[in-house]
Amino acid sequence: MSLSNKQLIDQSGVGTGLDPVTFEVIKNGFVNLVDQMAEQILRTCYSFVIYNRDFSCALCDAEGNTVMQGTQDISVHVGTLHLTAKAVLEDFEGDIHPGDVFLVNDPYRGGTHFNDTRVLLPVFHEDKLIAFMQTNGHWADMGGSTPGSFDINAKEHFGEGVRIPPLRIYSKGTFLKDVVNVLVSNMRVPEERVGDLRAQVEAAKVGERQLFAIIEKYGIDTTLSAFAEVQNYVERLARAKVAALPNGTWETVDYIDMDPEAGDGLIPIRVKMTITDDEILYDLSGSHSYIGCFLNAGFGASLSAAYSGTKTFFPEIPLNSGFYRVVKIELPENSVVNAPAPIAVTGFCSGAYEKIMSACFELWSNIMPERAIACSFNLEYLLIGGWDQRQEQDKYFMWYDWMAGGHGGRYDRDGVNATSPTFGLGLSVQPCEGQERLSPVVTMKHEIITDSAGPGKYRGGCGVEKGGTLTNVKNTVMSYCCDRSRSITWGIFGGLPSSPHGAWLNPGKEDERYLGAIFSNVKVQQGDSFVRPSAGGGGLGDPLERSPEAVLEDVIDEYVSIERAKKDYGVVIKEIDKDLDLFEIDLEATEQARSYIRNNRKQWLEENIQSVEDKYANGELDSLDVIRQYGVIIDYATNKALPESTKQFRESMKTRTLAYWK
Repeated sequence: MSLSNKQLIDQSGVGTGLDPVTFEVIKNGFVNLVDQMAEQILRTCYSFVIYNRDFSCALCDAEGNTVMQGTQDISVHVGTLHLTAKAVLEDFEGDIHPGDVFLVNDPYRGGTHFNDTRVLLPVFHEDKLIAFMQTNGHWADMGGSTPGSFDINAKEHFGEGVRIPPLRIYSKGTFLKDVVNVLVSNMRVPEERVGDLRAQVEAAKVGERQLFAIIEKYGIDTTLSAFAEVQNYVERLARAKVAALPNGTWETVDYIDMDPEAGDGLIPIRVKMTITDDEILYDLSGSHSYIGCFLNAGFGASLSAAYSGTKTFFPEIPLNSGFYRVVKIELPENSVVNAPAPIAVTGFCSGAYEKIMSACFELWSNIMPERAIACSFNLEYLLIGGWDQRQEQDKYFMWYDWMAGGHGGRYDRDGVNATSPTFGLGLSVQPCEGQERLSPVVTMKHEIITDSAGPGKYRGGCGVEKGGTLTNVKNTVMSYCCDRSRSITWGIFGGLPSSPHGAWLNPGKEDERYLGAIFSNVKVQQGDSFVRPSAGGGGLGDPLERSPEAVLEDVIDEYVSIERAKKDYGVVIKEIDKDLDLFEIDLEATEQARSYIRNNRKQWLEENIQSVEDKYANGELDSLDVIRQYGVIIDYATNKALPESTKQFRESMKTRTLAYWK
């Protein structure tokens, strides 16, 4: 019999000498400690990327286990910071001293990618190591062949930037300037890198001071007991929650768009989840071998994806290593979810990571339908690097941008519009004014996209389109890290997909070019413009079950066009006066349209691929018709259908969508 939340709280501190009140006060003190570290980074960092909250902090015990993470840490860092601490302990066992500080970014030692650079400060009490303070910030450039260190052409990490295994950068209080200089001399804008490093070190010292304040008030024995007990408490709470669920096994598959070396064909990531009593096991056997670009994930990143995907469905449980004891993961070696050194992994965030997380969402949606959520838009980064000529003295700049997008439709409500990716829910949308002040790139457009949301009884959230123009630049290149131009954001329980990702250079001009969802080092110059959309979230439930009144509201809000209201929802709406938001539902025509869709939509998913391609080429079908009605995947660089990708995508739609249609 599982324990209630009240019983679990009443048992807090059992066997540790902590009464429940003291336990709660100290536990929340640990949370505040980590949040104070975060506040210090936010106010002292140098790079705009970190300022927009691409960072996390943690308090770890003397064994490296996570005691507590903060309230706004981004998802991708969850589940990896304890691995980094354990790597330092492994490499420097018996050689860690007061005043030491360590640096590590190694994705093959439990990190994520090279940009996520961790600072670890060991904390001593009376010459005994008792804890680590850890700060993790995404440095905007780590060197390598591409500004921003995202090179899609990299097959091995040597082209991605500086790999930092556990490394001492302060020795007994002395800053090892020569060591740091070796590192940052291989990075673009080194003064920013040093500034971010110092901000992270000082933030770790804030955490150290906060911990000593707790020790001074409650004593060292009580504090160390609390370290252990907060982890045990989380473990008990998590096990109780899992034990209340049915035993069983659930499976699904999600996809990366492609292996650039292999051409047509989605890359499968297979996730099987088994609940046995009070434990969860994820088995990713059957996932594809690692691919010839940087969308692979190392083992630490894949662990993080499974932890985050699970934790999303248990928001009431605090996060520390106690949670990790309940969730076990099997990752096949030499795979896209467990790539070994030196296989490139920097783009894991847009590749394997979010696919694992989305797959977990789908599995848990079947087990806990009251918290169900369809697939959300894919994380994407657009990076522009070169020389800023707006001032007399040229200065190197890094325009490093991610976008908001739509989350999936939910159990009883629509998905959230224009929000952070599931990869990093703590991320801020970067303000255009700040970007324009720092870089010679002017934002010309940043708006919600009509019809970008996946249709459903509960539609997905809407995506966003952002475009800009380069001004005074020279020797400048553009790179893009994304996905889901082919493995398009999907719906569940009968819901439909949303829309594809991808970037265009010089849209509307004679030299307009579709660049795709992954590219690196595309040369750009003054006057060039670009635009890229983020996808909306997938729909949840049959779109024909959405109330016509809800569709009408979406048309009024310009989330859905009149045309797609009819095509996707079978709701026929007449425009009376757009300026006054006056529209009218034609109920008789709506009944006819829904009957027509219901009688034909299963056949559409069987239509000859070449026939669909021809109809698309002659303008009979648009891109959303091709995706949502026919399940056909188009290469927008050639406007040709992709047979193998289409076959896989159609199978996905039949399982997630068609199977739920009446």
